[in-house]
Amino acid sequence: MEGDLRYRNRGNPALLDLIDIPQGRALDCGCGPGDNARLLKSRGWQVTGVTIDPLELAAARTECDHVELADLTAGLPFALDGEYGLVLLSHILEHLADPTPLLLEARRVLAPGGRILVALPNVLHYRQRAQFLRGRFEYTETGLMDSTHLRFYTVDSARRLIEDNGLRIVAASATGGLPWWRTRESLPQDLVRRWDRRVLGRWPNMFAWQSLFLAAPHPVDTTNDPVGRRVAPPAHTFMAATTGVRTPAQREPLPAPAQDEVAAVLERYRKP
Repeated sequence: MEGDLRYRNRGNPALLDLIDIPQGRALDCGCGPGDNARLLKSRGWQVTGVTIDPLELAAARTECDHVELADLTAGLPFALDGEYGLVLLSHILEHLADPTPLLLEARRVLAPGGRILVALPNVLHYRQRAQFLRGRFEYTETGLMDSTHLRFYTVDSARRLIEDNGLRIVAASATGGLPWWRTRESLPQDLVRRWDRRVLGRWPNMFAWQSLFLAAPHPVDTTNDPVGRRVAPPAHTFMAATTGVRTPAQREPLPAPAQDEVAAVLERYRKP
């Protein structure tokens, strides 16, 4: 990210509205200038921010109780196990080449009963689809095609990313809605909100600008392991979740007749 505070905004109140636990200590990963920290503090949270940008660090100090200057790709070495009741990952995972290590670190520093908040942009929003249909795949300074985005998610693949990294979805939401344009101001707001909720519920990958998740670690299952250890999902599970491609281990075998037909075709092409 550039040191120009280009990510200053009003925070993500729709994401914070998902919180269902009492106030305590929160860790805001990728805190920017402290916009979400300001909202969290107004709700009674003690906030530690993390940023890699010195200019953001200076700005975030006015909003956070403490700010760490750190690279999230190196984990959270400054944080103790179980130190935070809330870990905030608002529009940060898409900036990482591999989000899994940070999600694992978020689980490590989470206190029992804690929550992880995740917000991810939806690359299949209808405005972006229109650009794709025109043959345009252009990066921008901010937004869905931010030039620092290294990964792109839909609402569905965002959910799978979280679930395949040892977390369960406690609550989920999205922001966005129909393309009302100027008519939004002239129509009854109850009608606008009702139809926005309806299309977001039915076609989230079309109308959601961002997907929002409140997550928590799965309860430790000690049925077959009295020590309470959890086995990490195999690597191919994560690959399939983020790419949408089924690995050979996940693909169902062809039925016998189909296998014979394929073998016959291959044999035909092998002959001179």
